[in-house]
Amino acid sequence: MSGYSPTLEALIEKFRSLPGIGSKTAVRLAFHMLNSSADYVKEFAECILEAKIKTTTCKICQNLSDTDICSICDDLTRDHGLICVVENAKDIATFERVKEYRGVYHVLHGAISPMDGINPEDIRIKELIARVTGEDVKVHEVILATSSNVEGEATAAYIAHLVKPFGVLTSRLAYGIPVGGELEYADSVTLFKALEGRREM
Repeated sequence: MSGYSPTLEALIEKFRSLPGIGSKTAVRLAFHMLNSSADYVKEFAECILEAKIKTTTCKICQNLSDTDICSICDDLTRDHGLICVVENAKDIATFERVKEYRGVYHVLHGAISPMDGINPEDIRIKELIARVTGEDVKVHEVILATSSNVEGEATAAYIAHLVKPFGVLTSRLAYGIPVGGELEYADSVTLFKALEGRREM
């Protein structure tokens, strides 16, 4: 027995089901909500629901967006011929913190992992190839910024193999990103150096 009412226990369990949230944090969050005003809780719930309903993917880069075309793809001052390929939408925020990268992005929404049942057709590779081969924009370089773990390396190698026949330079992030490391944990200086020293594949 937890000592909590069934209603409170259900709320705690919902928080506990979130990634990275342990039992103590779940209890703390649940009590925070109970001690907050009804208006705050309603606004919080509506914000979650609105994000779920309104968030879609950009038709060009597959980034999360509230509109058909995200603000980055809609920015004419950026180099649309330079595409940085990332696994997840949250990786874009990591690159944007650097403030030195002026190209655009492509979000795969995952990495190839046959052991987990994730094959090339399960992520947004065909959309990337469509951009590379399309006539709207002349793509001159694809930067493969997938994670440096086994899945990320396999995904980068697979994409490089597909892109090379089209005469487009494919490069990989260089030193600074530890083997097995996730992009979201890289600091701005490290990521800038990795971009600056990227190597051709």
